[in-house]
Order: sequence, then C-alpha cells, then structure tokens
Amino acid sequence: MYSFQSRVRYSEIDPNRRLDLAGIINYFQDCTTFQSEDIGLGIDYLNGTNRVWIITNWQIVVTRFPKLNEKIIVSTWPYDFKSMFGYRNFKMETEDGELLAVANSIWVLMDTIRMRPSKLTEEELEKYQLEEKYPMEKAPRKISIPQEYTVHDSFLVTKSNLDTNNHVNNGQYIKMATDYLPEDFEIKEMRAEYKKSAVLSDTIIPKVTIEDNKCTVVLAGIDDYPYCVVIFIKK
Repeated sequence: MYSFQSRVRYSEIDPNRRLDLAGIINYFQDCTTFQSEDIGLGIDYLNGTNRVWIITNWQIVVTRFPKLNEKIIVSTWPYDFKSMFGYRNFKMETEDGELLAVANSIWVLMDTIRMRPSKLTEEELEKYQLEEKYPMEKAPRKISIPQEYTVHDSFLVTKSNLDTNNHVNNGQYIKMATDYLPEDFEIKEMRAEYKKSAVLSDTIIPKVTIEDNKCTVVLAGIDDYPYCVVIFIKK
C-alpha cells in the first residue's frame, strides 16, 4: 500500500468548509501519481513509451467529508492487472483511522500513437505490488442512461479543465456534474463511467435526471454521445 499524509487546505474546501467530492478525487489521483513517480513509472516514463493511463470507471463511497485543517492519510494499491487494464483501490482516513472515503477504479493503458490499448510489460508489473481488494460492494461497470432528462445550458471546455494529456481531467467532469445536484443533496456514493475524452473548446451538454435518492448527470457532446456519465446517490 502506498500512502501520503496531508491536511485539508482552504483552497480545497466548499462553502461548508469541507473538502468536496472533486477534492477527494484529486487526492486519490495524486496518490496514484506519486506511487508511479516513486517506482519509476511516472509521467516522464510513460511519455517516453508513448503511453498513458486513462480512467474508465470510478466508484467512490463517502462516509464523511473532511473539514478545513483536518489531517488526512490517503492510500492506494492495485489489486489486479488484466492485459491492458489496471484495477485499483483508494481510501482516505483520519490520523485516528476513521475511514472517510473508499474507492474502486478501473484504468486502461493506452498507446498514444496508435490510440489503442497497450499491455503492461513483465518488468512494469513487477514494480507494482498487488494487494487484496478492498471489501466493498462492487457496482456494475456500465451505467444506464435514463430515457427522460432535463437538458441544461451547454458550455465550452476551457484550458483550466485540461490535464497533462490535454484532455479534460477525470475530476473535472465530476466537478461539472456536481453543479447540477439539488441544494440538499448529501452525497453518499458516486459512480462515473468515462466514454470519450473532451478537449479544449469542445461543447458539453448536461442532461440531468433526478429520481428519489439518485441524480444522474450525462455530460454529452454535440453528437449526443456522452463524454461521461455520473450517478450520485444521496444519504
């Protein structure tokens, strides 16, 4: 297991002085990036082999959103690799061991020249130490898109949405989607399925469905095909 310690900063909190869901995703993403950098399989290495890890699915269960100045420990570990796919858990805890959030994720290693999935080499696999999968209830990988929804005003992808791959970062989609939650919606769980990558100046059209304790946000392109589908489940 790879871990690092931090504390919740003012720049990361919402109006309620808590880290939001996108902030949790940023910590999880930073944690896996730190691990890859420390074992020699980071961004420079991947660029040199013309490859990149792209996330396809998130499932995050939140017990409690940490508050401003609260000290936290963020951890990650891979539990399986199958050909070009990587399966990875994350957790966020307090210093006292209180579980704040836990996540399951699926990633695919892509060849950036051929734009095809690429297999990990034996040497690369040896650098990652597999551990037991976290005992959380696994959600289906595919998310059903509701037939009825409300279409909201479209918007353009800006430079601030992009990451080092010049695509919209996975956490940015979640930040976009949370803007369409009802005011009293306290997130218990979030699932996201990433279908295609949005780039600078792409148009995103939000389609929102609210049902009982669930809110589904489809962030679609002008061709009506989704970039990302997000489900939020209410406490």
